[in-house]
Amino acid sequence: MGHTIQIHHVTRIEGHARIDIHLNDEGRVSSTQFHVTQVRGFEKFTEGRPFYEMPAITARICGICPVSHLLASAKACDAIMAVQIPEPARLLRELLHCAQFIQSHALSFFHLSAPDLLLGFDSDPAARNVLGLIEKHPEAARDGIALRRFGQQAIERLAGERIHPAWVVPGGVNRPMSVDVRDQILSELPLAHSILRRTLRMFKSMLDQFPAESEAFGNMPTMHAGLTDLDGRLQIYDGIVRFIEADGRPAGRIARPLEYSRMIGEAALPDSYLKAPYFKPRGYPEGIYRVGPLARLNVAETCGSAEADRELAEYRQRLGRVVNSSFFYHYARLIEALWALERMEELLHLPEILDRHVRAEAGVNALEGVGIIEAPRGVLIHHYRVDERGAITGANLIVATGHNNLAISRSIQQVAERFLENGRISEGALNRVSAVVRAYDPCLSCSTHAFGRPAFRLRLLGAGGTVLDER
Repeated sequence: MGHTIQIHHVTRIEGHARIDIHLNDEGRVSSTQFHVTQVRGFEKFTEGRPFYEMPAITARICGICPVSHLLASAKACDAIMAVQIPEPARLLRELLHCAQFIQSHALSFFHLSAPDLLLGFDSDPAARNVLGLIEKHPEAARDGIALRRFGQQAIERLAGERIHPAWVVPGGVNRPMSVDVRDQILSELPLAHSILRRTLRMFKSMLDQFPAESEAFGNMPTMHAGLTDLDGRLQIYDGIVRFIEADGRPAGRIARPLEYSRMIGEAALPDSYLKAPYFKPRGYPEGIYRVGPLARLNVAETCGSAEADRELAEYRQRLGRVVNSSFFYHYARLIEALWALERMEELLHLPEILDRHVRAEAGVNALEGVGIIEAPRGVLIHHYRVDERGAITGANLIVATGHNNLAISRSIQQVAERFLENGRISEGALNRVSAVVRAYDPCLSCSTHAFGRPAFRLRLLGAGGTVLDER
């Protein structure tokens, strides 16, 4: 008889999710569902607050990527003030964001996904974790801790705190960077570089061990979206949001942040608190696209730094110009972290980054503002509306994991169909279903929101787990 397999808790992700895998009478996968089971209400409870409080408030959405929310929020507030922030402030914001990318990518690769990659998808689940990694691969475990520490310490030195810093404010930043801070960060860059070079060599040497995963982990033709500059170089703080087809052809762009709603729609789903953004000209659900490291490297022509561009050339030689397997999010993540280190070094050597003028002052000059940046997980949009006094009358946040919602759901279906064959269910197969979610590095606590009216399902279960009633 057909039945349902439930993965009640997808592990090693940020936030909470459940996966349902429905099997037919022959024991084959008929459908899957990705349930995001939490909701946050930041859009609603910020209504009435002064716009200039929004960066500090929305940074509290997440303890992993607070800097990304801080920056997107500050950019939306800059737009409400209708100011161009001082160039040193823009450079400092980008520098802070590079450090955020490094610490977040280190967390994703070493702490969340490396137990699968280094210990094996079929290894003992009791040891398939960070502690098991420390025992079997102590050098990789130390590298992960050291690389993440570098990123977090750079954030702390620049912004005063590692988590939820108040340094970035509407109009710029609230104090300049000192020479001592610059020199401290510069002195620590070589160690971080050596870790990333070593990790890239290790990962590339392992690629042939995962043919089935490379083939089945979300390997599907979708659109991709990411920020670049006008010359097609990778950007994470400012730029144009470009959409490309699965074969690399241009599909559209967002050149002005306020126009994002012409390209991006949001669909409410009946079985999840996470909405499903889609490419509006294509419609729902055909307008599926992916964001994040894989998509950014697909969209960009170059990274714009020497070592990262050499790695990007090898990546494309191995996998093609546009990579459509989500297994390679891990590979793209490491290349991006290398680029972020090179970009940090470039920024730190600019003389104007030590300039004392780092903030523009203004009041409410526009009743609407949108900030768009690249968070480590993909395109992040903060959209605020205010009244003439500057009080928030409406807010909408479209977070990176939301953009990937449709792709994650389709990837789960693909992996389940590939590894759960003829009703044979192994722990390793179910781990792969969770692992494809981890490949996207979702931050579910960031991405669910109360814009619109999300549906919910209420189940009454008997003592043995049988569903007695459902609404």
